[in-house]
Amino acid sequence: MDWTLGALAVALLTVGLIGQAFEMRRLGKEYRVDDESSPDPAGVFADRRNFKWYAMIGAAIAVWFVAERL
Repeated sequence: MDWTLGALAVALLTVGLIGQAFEMRRLGKEYRVDDESSPDPAGVFADRRNFKWYAMIGAAIAVWFVAERL
């Protein structure tokens, strides 16, 4: 049973990190201060669209710890 929780944790972590990477790329294009500068880091990381990915990554870590205990 615990290998399924481990696999679920790995799947959640993978989907969360890949999803956040695509979201960060999309947000980085929107949050540019001007055409030549880098994106505003505070605006990109604190955007509300990132919180679903943060929650998925956090859930993956929690499931991983539960799988280790079983």
